[in-house]
Amino acid sequence: MANRNVEKILVIKLSALGDFVLGLAAMKKIREAHKKAHITLLTTPPFEAFAKSCPYFNAVWTDGRPETFGQWMALRKKLRAARFDRVYDLQTSAHSNRLFHLLRPGPPAWSGIAMGASLPHRNSLRDSMHTLERQADQLMYAGIWPDAPTAPGTAPGPDISWVWKAQAGERPVAGAVQPRPYVMFVPGGSAHRPEKRWPVENYAELARILYGRGFDIVIIGGVQETPLAHAIQRVAPRARDLTGRTDFARIAVLGSKASLAIGNDTGPLHVMAAAGAPTLVLFSKASDPSLTAPRGRVSILQADRLSELPVAKVAQAASLLLSDKAGAA
Repeated sequence: MANRNVEKILVIKLSALGDFVLGLAAMKKIREAHKKAHITLLTTPPFEAFAKSCPYFNAVWTDGRPETFGQWMALRKKLRAARFDRVYDLQTSAHSNRLFHLLRPGPPAWSGIAMGASLPHRNSLRDSMHTLERQADQLMYAGIWPDAPTAPGTAPGPDISWVWKAQAGERPVAGAVQPRPYVMFVPGGSAHRPEKRWPVENYAELARILYGRGFDIVIIGGVQETPLAHAIQRVAPRARDLTGRTDFARIAVLGSKASLAIGNDTGPLHVMAAAGAPTLVLFSKASDPSLTAPRGRVSILQADRLSELPVAKVAQAASLLLSDKAGAA
C-alpha cells in the first residue's frame, strides 16, 4: 500500500512514561510521513492529556489495556469499525500482538512484530537495540524512513518543545530579583522496583551540598513519594516539595528551565531530558542504559547496587554537568 493512500492510521503506545517519551520520536516521523492522514493514538489514561496536546495525533483513545472479555470485545468492535488503513505498533508486546490477532481475518497493514503482520520488523537484532534506534529501524522496514539512523546513539531523541514553548519565554522584569537556579530531583520510581532507587538519605545529602553551592532543590514524583521529599527536607529544609503536584507538561516546563535534573531510571527523567535539561541518571544492574536511557545532554552513573553508589561520586558528576552547561551558556 503506497503511503499516499494511507488515510486512517492507528499508533499503539501504551506505557510506561519513559518508553512513551522515547516513542515520541517515532510518532513524529509517522506524522511527517503521513501529513494529511487522520492519526489515532491507542494508549492508556495516564497519557491522555499529554497525548491530546501533542501535534502528532488527531484523536486519542485510552482503552488500550482491556482486562475483561467484554472490554476486549468492545475494543475489537471499535477497531474494526474505524477501518484503519495502517497500524504502527510501537508497543510490540504480547498484548499489542493480541490486538493484531483480534482483527483477523483481514487485519489492516501492520508494522510490528506480530506473526503475520504485513510490514514486519524482521531485524533479528532488534531486542539488543536502544529504543530510539529500534523504532527508527522498525519504520525503515515499514517503508517510511528509508535512511533511518540505526547505528548506536544516532537516532534523534524526542522533541517535546510543543509542550513548553507555549508556556516559556516570560520576560524578566527589569530590576526584579531573579530566582536562584534550581536542580530537579526524582528520588522515586516504581514501587515494585526498589532496587532501581538510590537511597533517599543520599539524595538528602546531595541536596544539602548543591544548596550550599547556590542551587535550589525541587523534588518531583507521585503523591506516594511525598515521604521521600519530606526525608530530604529534614536535611535540606529549603528544598521544594512538588510531589503529586506536577503533570507531564509541568515537568517538561520545569525541565526546560532547570540547571540540572538528577534521578533514578524513571519516566520523569526522560521528560526533563527531552525538554533540554542536563540530566544525570542513576542506574542499577536492574536496567540496561544501552537500551532505555534518555537521550540528550545525559550522563549515566551505574552500580550493581545503587546503595553502593557514593554521594561524592554523584556530586562530582553533577558538578561536571553544571560546568558544561555554564560553559555552553
